[in-house]
Amino acid sequence: MRGDFGDGKNGRRRYVAIGDSFTEGVGDPSKVLPNGVRGWADRVAEKLAKAQPGWEYANLAVRSKRLRHIIDEQLAPALAMEPTLVTLYAGGNDILDFGTDMDALLNDYELLVAQLSETGATVVLFTGFDVKVSAVLEPFKKRNTLYNQRVREIAAKYGAVLVDYWCFEAYKDSRMWAPDRLHMSKAGHKYLAAQVLDHLDVPHKISPKEWEPPSRLTLREWERRQRRWVNDWVVPLFGRKLRGVTLGDSLEPRWPQPVKVPRKGGLKKLMENREAAQ
Repeated sequence: MRGDFGDGKNGRRRYVAIGDSFTEGVGDPSKVLPNGVRGWADRVAEKLAKAQPGWEYANLAVRSKRLRHIIDEQLAPALAMEPTLVTLYAGGNDILDFGTDMDALLNDYELLVAQLSETGATVVLFTGFDVKVSAVLEPFKKRNTLYNQRVREIAAKYGAVLVDYWCFEAYKDSRMWAPDRLHMSKAGHKYLAAQVLDHLDVPHKISPKEWEPPSRLTLREWERRQRRWVNDWVVPLFGRKLRGVTLGDSLEPRWPQPVKVPRKGGLKKLMENREAAQ
């Protein structure tokens, strides 16, 4: 494992994840874990605990949160936990909002990274992926490119670990994405967990999904899928924007306080133990 993160005060090892749906785990459903999802951050926490005993984990990320919400709602609790490892992805929802001032957004993002870096924790940052969802979203590509450029610069400036998600060819396969085409599927979350662990030099046995080449769709099949996607995901998304509501409004963080991750059985085992104790 990397020599620049791990033991904090009194030998504490504490991983805190902050952000939005990307980090909450949306797209990777679970029947037993909080908020009904698992995600790459849970997997990273479990592999950390397996590699080194004593790791604690908190995940404050909530779907739909904008950068300002993450700063207002997640930063102070994260700092109070005195983490030794922090992962941050924030700003993706802002990029998709009309009227976003990108310079102001990225200045706030840098201030957030600076405060996290001052803790002495290892900070992991992510660029955003150019999701080929629809031509409707192509105008946002310029914003995404600017965002990624600044994230790379900020990571270098503050000595953060950069996971350059933009460059991962594996995500060009549609099977790495959930039905909404904006969030990773289970396979996508597993792949990202492996990437984060590799960047931190943490041993693991997560292997990429091996698929046969995707079958070619007929024009009718493609049109049917497009209509279903628009009806199931696009129309509800814009409806929520018009009403000023989000899917995260009624949700709490999945792991709001640090939990000690069992080396065997992981977070599912932790939930089983909680239920048995009730």
